Amino acid sequence: MLIEAEALDAAQDAVIVDCRFSLADADEGRRLYAAGHIPGAFYLDLNLELSSPVQKHGGRHPLPESGALQARLAQCGIGPDTEVIAYDASRFAFASRLWWLMRSLGYRPPRLLNGGYAAWLACDGVTETRTPALRDSAYPPRKFSGYCDIGDLTELQASGALLVDSRETPRYQGVDEPIDPVAGHIPGAVNHPWQGVTDEAGRYSGPAAQREHWGDSLNSAQMVVYCGSGVTACVNLFSLSLMGRENDILYAGSWSDWCSYL
Repeated sequence: MLIEAEALDAAQDAVIVDCRFSLADADEGRRLYAAGHIPGAFYLDLNLELSSPVQKHGGRHPLPESGALQARLAQCGIGPDTEVIAYDASRFAFASRLWWLMRSLGYRPPRLLNGGYAAWLACDGVTETRTPALRDSAYPPRKFSGYCDIGDLTELQASGALLVDSRETPRYQGVDEPIDPVAGHIPGAVNHPWQGVTDEAGRYSGPAAQREHWGDSLNSAQMVVYCGSGVTACVNLFSLSLMGRENDILYAGSWSDWCSYL
């Protein structure tokens, strides 16, 4: 589920997707893409294409409407069995959202570029500013799976699922909350910050580091993983999948949905 930058040139049949984004500046990803990207890469925007519009409940990044996402993927030439490679510049924070969405739809999950866009540049990869032509394709509709909403959460916890908060420890502890209106965490949740999946260069830190990252939580039969809005939790779910765990699910609305009911 990972690919090294040096191997990209050999993946000639793959569709490449640029997922760069900034929560602090919603237009930054598109600007970066326009300034230069891996040749042939399409751009998918977290707010506009990998999420649906914000409502009173559902969190800051509700799941996109499945049909709309499938249609956008089809414009990029992506169908259920297409080989896809996704990258960002944020330690898998946004590329893993696309990975989770495609896996949830039953599509072939994309491979993530280890080290992101910086790794491509570091190996002297060429860039371009051209936007590839859109394709004219359509595929039978599918629905998302492998997630829960707030209504399912209590039942899942009662059945023994472990709730995992993927945010930074100060946010989990309620010491600092720079984004959402309420600080703290969902009762019963343990904390495994998503940044523990990669090193400072945005590279997957390896199986031993993952076992240390998860610790005794790996003894749980099922985990329900959340973050602030259902985005960076996907980095933790990507880690768990690499460890062979496929039963763990996403609380899609995450803390921003939970605290909207308080």
